[in-house]
Amino acid sequence: MKLPQSVRNLTTVVGASIAVISLLIILFLFIISSIFDIGSSYLGIFIYVVMPMVLVLGLILMPIGMWREKRRLKRHPEYKEEKDWPVIDFNQQPVRNATIIFVAGTICFLILSSIGSFEAFHLTESDEFCGKLCHQVMKPEYTAYQESAHERVGCVECHVGSGAGWYVKSKLSGLYQVYSVLFNKYPQPIHTPISSLRPARETCEECHWTEKFYDRKIKTKKSYLADGSNTEWDIHLMMKTSATYSAQGLQEGIHWHINPDVKIEYKALDVGRDTIPWVKYTNLKTGEVTIYEDESVETEGMDLQTLELRTMDCIDCHNRPSHNYQSPANFIDDYITSGHISKDLPDIKVVAMDALGADYPTADSAMRAIEAYANEYYEIMYPEVLSDQKELYEQALTAMKDGFNENIFPEMKVNWKVYPNHLGHLETNGCYRCHNDRHKATGGKVISRDCNLCHNILAQGTADEMQYAASDNPLEFKHPININEKWRTTFCSECHFSLY
Repeated sequence: MKLPQSVRNLTTVVGASIAVISLLIILFLFIISSIFDIGSSYLGIFIYVVMPMVLVLGLILMPIGMWREKRRLKRHPEYKEEKDWPVIDFNQQPVRNATIIFVAGTICFLILSSIGSFEAFHLTESDEFCGKLCHQVMKPEYTAYQESAHERVGCVECHVGSGAGWYVKSKLSGLYQVYSVLFNKYPQPIHTPISSLRPARETCEECHWTEKFYDRKIKTKKSYLADGSNTEWDIHLMMKTSATYSAQGLQEGIHWHINPDVKIEYKALDVGRDTIPWVKYTNLKTGEVTIYEDESVETEGMDLQTLELRTMDCIDCHNRPSHNYQSPANFIDDYITSGHISKDLPDIKVVAMDALGADYPTADSAMRAIEAYANEYYEIMYPEVLSDQKELYEQALTAMKDGFNENIFPEMKVNWKVYPNHLGHLETNGCYRCHNDRHKATGGKVISRDCNLCHNILAQGTADEMQYAASDNPLEFKHPININEKWRTTFCSECHFSLY
């Protein structure tokens, strides 16, 4: 097939070779991955991003080479007489051949580009791309996500949501993230994107419809004391997520905070919104406005007017909906309850807490240290366990390691302390950030700390000595250990943030 003389140059030939080879590699890898169901974020990036870029580079080199060759022929007419503008004469075989190749190639390129662009878009929206591409960096978030109730909800559905605007914004943000990973500029731990997070009403409320809340919920929690027999302590709570009667909607209960007839605004002193000195309540029906201030918070020299005024939404309490890192006390309690750790092993709660509460530089060193500590403890205190209950002991040791690997990531400096969960008030202040009896209005009214605002205790106690509430009269909280009623005046987190 005869082609124009301008095609006959090294740059065009190299460009064509690069384009053809790239196309063949893309087709080969696509066929192999489809037939043998081989897929990963790395292979996808290679097929739909890297190789198409090489292909485009080759296609760009072809016209550049032709243009340079035409200029060379123009400067040296002895090679071939050239005219200023090309003459398209379909009576000439070379022109017809070049036109057919150009049209057919353009159609194929557009079709393949469309498919590749869609696949590249689909790849960058996948959970695997978000969680596995930067393995070490995103490992904590991806691991916690897989253990959460939102495991079947795509990452982008919460972090991006619908609409082109937020999609573009997320991709622009992603460019800096790629740079950070390539040049090791990312922080450890990764900062929670609180300030740039899309409003919950545009993401969470796409599924969790605020106007259609359900009835109250009973929550049962089993805990185990750090004593020789791992004494079980149970508590049954009636969580007041909605009103007493579902027909009353959001008139009362925990979710009253996002009642469409009410507006709660606040100002926080820190990025994590842990310290809140100022709260504003507005009744949108009556226009009533009440401002509460916590005078115990040190604000001297600060201008509260310059702080961000935030309207409360779901994420202010449910701030770790898919990436919650449990404390050792919680996941060890769950392992004992599920039977992965036998409560018949003496002091197992104490051993687990001591081994898991230490700081380790890497996960590998933690695995060795946890096993060494447990072995040494039982060799000294209960040597019979290692012989008579060896199978239960090995099972408990495996559970401790699994719990560590799912919740604590030393390489990224991630644990439950770094990312506090505001849902509740045990390990962190959570509800007590506002509900602490210290936020007072001008008339003396306070944001109450009364436990019964959010839940009623229906039963509590050890497995063999349970105390039950009578009808509508909830129990008063009883601390499992006698601490002289200090729980009335101190926040739970003052002890439970570090202890068990």
